Amino acid sequence: MAWETVIGLEVHVQLRTRTKMFCACRTTFGDPPNTNVCPVCLGLPGALPVPNAEAVRLGTIAALALECTVHPTSGFARKNYFYPDLPKGYQISQFDRPLATAGRVAFESPDRGRIDVGITRLHLEEDAGKLLHDRVPGKTAVDLNRAGTPLAEIVSEPDLRSPAEARAYLTTLRQILVYAGVSDCSMEQGSLRVDANLSIRPAGDTRLDTKTEVKNLNSFANVERALEAERARQIALVESGQRVRPVTLLFNAATGEVKPTRSKEESHDYRYFPDPDLPPLELSAQWIAARQDDLPELPEARRTRLEQALGIPSYDARVITSEAALADYFERVVGAGVEPKAAANWLMGDVMSSYNEGGSFPVTPERLAALVGLVRDGVVSHQAAKRVYGELAQSPNGEPKAIADRLGLVQVSDQGALGGWVDEVLAAHPAEVARYRGGETKLMAFFVGQVMKRSKGKADPKGVQPVLQERLR
Repeated sequence: MAWETVIGLEVHVQLRTRTKMFCACRTTFGDPPNTNVCPVCLGLPGALPVPNAEAVRLGTIAALALECTVHPTSGFARKNYFYPDLPKGYQISQFDRPLATAGRVAFESPDRGRIDVGITRLHLEEDAGKLLHDRVPGKTAVDLNRAGTPLAEIVSEPDLRSPAEARAYLTTLRQILVYAGVSDCSMEQGSLRVDANLSIRPAGDTRLDTKTEVKNLNSFANVERALEAERARQIALVESGQRVRPVTLLFNAATGEVKPTRSKEESHDYRYFPDPDLPPLELSAQWIAARQDDLPELPEARRTRLEQALGIPSYDARVITSEAALADYFERVVGAGVEPKAAANWLMGDVMSSYNEGGSFPVTPERLAALVGLVRDGVVSHQAAKRVYGELAQSPNGEPKAIADRLGLVQVSDQGALGGWVDEVLAAHPAEVARYRGGETKLMAFFVGQVMKRSKGKADPKGVQPVLQERLR
């Protein structure tokens, strides 16, 4: 039987605030355990929460970037469960009155082309602490620095149909959130985490069957791998005559297997009720409209503009806008006078390699523009320019022309010098000369290459070919 996969994702995004959701403790990553805590996030008796206005602002911007409807009135609730990293015994979240609903994410599916995935809701909540299993031998330690960190939970509709499609959705979602400036979405630091729900059904069926949930996936690659493993597990169960049970699973990245840990909770298991310490969150229409004005140009709009205004290919625009920092750098290079396609080629080559290695741009856009100008004007070859770029990356104050002079990479266009190298090459390859004169004109590329080799790359290739043609005539 052919099976269809149905996937919905719950994405927890840490909002880019300096302090926690309901207190003034810092959200700094990597601080010593249990140093960023206070009576509020420790859940001590008598401590009262106060909502973080910046978290509300960033959550609203995130919702608008995802084309959600932001509700003027939303409310906080207590989500009750007992776990060692939850000091109050409940999590402050939003339940029946979320901040925003009914959004969408449009992206290119590897299986179905361009599709829209619905966003059911975006709500605000606080994070729990973190359990550490490798600090104390034989024991589990608790670090409450994360407890109370502001999160936006983004719940998708069950519109995804394959693990690869889920990964593509997450890639696009992350781009939007980073462009909007609401989060750094660093999975390594835990500021973006994914819970994935999956069920299967016979192809062509429209009903939703029993779903399972894979929790706390920490990379997009592992989301795809975990969903592939869970899809295979469910199909094997059903085809052997067994039932899929609603369970929560964990993914073992080392073995590629999913393992059930407990039965899956439903909303009634958490005994939600309005938090008596927090009044409804009231947002005026004018305030929401101002947050719409705060939105920057988002990835899809930027791609379209680069394609239409600068004439760069769709593939190039997609790569360039994959990160806001890359797109900003590209536009500064073009603004410094570089032809857009040449700027795109450099960005997708040496620039992106150095950015991926160090997380920054070692060569400023202005210095790269000057280097590209040397290539355009025939001062250095493209290959020589790549060597100059490497030197520029190591020399923050170096200038392209000075480095090219120091390395002896400035191209020679003097006819006398070119003629000397050409004569040496022709004298060294009499057989090839005879073949060329006999009609094998494709040997011209061979001769040009030999001249470049003999000149150690200094010969201007545009000037070499005319001299060769004259000597070989």
